[in-house]
Amino acid sequence: MTSFIIFGLLILLMLTGMPISIALGLTVLTVIYTMTNVPTESVALKLFTGIDNFEIMAIPFFILAGNFLTHGGVARRMIDFATSMVGHWYGGLGLAGVMACALFAAVSGSSPATVIAIGAIMLPAMVKQGFPRRFGAGVITTSGALGILIPPSIVMVIYCVATGGSIAIDPAGQRVSSASVGQMFIAGVIPGMMMATLLGMTTFYRAWRNDYPRLERASWGERFTAFRKCMWGLLLIVIVLGGIYAGIFTPTEAAAISAVYAFVIAVFVYRDMSLKDVPKVLLGSANMSAMILYIITNAVLFSFLMANENIPQHIANWITSVGVNWIIFLLVVNVLLLLAGNFMEPSSIVLIMAPILFPVAVKLGIHPVHLGILMVVNMEVGMCHPPVGLNLYVASGIAKMGITELTIAVWPWLLTMLIFLGVVTYVPELSLWLPRALGML
Repeated sequence: MTSFIIFGLLILLMLTGMPISIALGLTVLTVIYTMTNVPTESVALKLFTGIDNFEIMAIPFFILAGNFLTHGGVARRMIDFATSMVGHWYGGLGLAGVMACALFAAVSGSSPATVIAIGAIMLPAMVKQGFPRRFGAGVITTSGALGILIPPSIVMVIYCVATGGSIAIDPAGQRVSSASVGQMFIAGVIPGMMMATLLGMTTFYRAWRNDYPRLERASWGERFTAFRKCMWGLLLIVIVLGGIYAGIFTPTEAAAISAVYAFVIAVFVYRDMSLKDVPKVLLGSANMSAMILYIITNAVLFSFLMANENIPQHIANWITSVGVNWIIFLLVVNVLLLLAGNFMEPSSIVLIMAPILFPVAVKLGIHPVHLGILMVVNMEVGMCHPPVGLNLYVASGIAKMGITELTIAVWPWLLTMLIFLGVVTYVPELSLWLPRALGML
């Protein structure tokens, strides 16, 4: 009964149009003051300790790094390199858009930042070359979602933070800890590359069927020149993932290093951004970080209420008692997350749902890393469909298209993403093989 009251109140407050962070906080305070004996002091303490977490510090640093890269000319050089490699194939600029999004995703960690950085340059170029505006918008909107699957990923960090304090017991009765940020980053490599490949195949097929324009084949000299120009941006991938796996620094330290590195190459190496532009980038990053951290604070308080009432454990016991196996459970999880994607943005969904789903999944023998990648892919899909798909709104402003028209434009790629979601759901080794091979699991 307590569970129904908590979630009913949360949904009711969200239906009023209240921001999700405020709705979470009010739900917690209402239930604590009227239905529990939890002292007020513990609520205040939890609000403070909720973001007193070393891993959370990675979020503002990755946001800052992404903003420096977006304004610092890195995206344009990655587009030039991608165009030189695949521009001569059917739908050359479309394929280059997918490849450029994948490359930029590997240094930014954010889907909206990827859509803005690549889409602002690529979409006008595609329209100018003769591609339908719908085709270009569909490519960039969905490929931009790779920003949260290809590491480093802000959503992966949020998942680790959300499940960090959860207690889970596996089928053998052993305590299972949540996934680390490093494990999640490595686990996202193969699914991210597969998703990029499938989106590229969809782009190629549609371009081939409709005989869309192609560019002239670039020489190897032109390709090498394009690679040399974008090399400083690509080196960030090696620094972040290589440094984490080699044990040189933690994911949070890697995020801080990536922010400093992005500042240096944007201002002093590429020189596409002056020192006068730095305060604007810092302010924008601070605003975005504050918004996410405020949501995290209230979501941690919500998780505290869940744990205090033992709701995740009750749900886990109920699901196992009725005989639900892991196959049915993951199907239900996908449906639930896709429905949630109609009303909330990814950070909120992960922060609310991960602490609830984590103990249940572990009790059914599902690995925490597999669950995390599954949730991230669901968030990718949610960012590309209405009514609150963030990528849709960002791409709509770039492409000068209405949300309805853009929704129709993304369907071929969105269908590809849904098929891939099914594969990731029921083939756990796609997420687990690489971390195991590297000795991280």
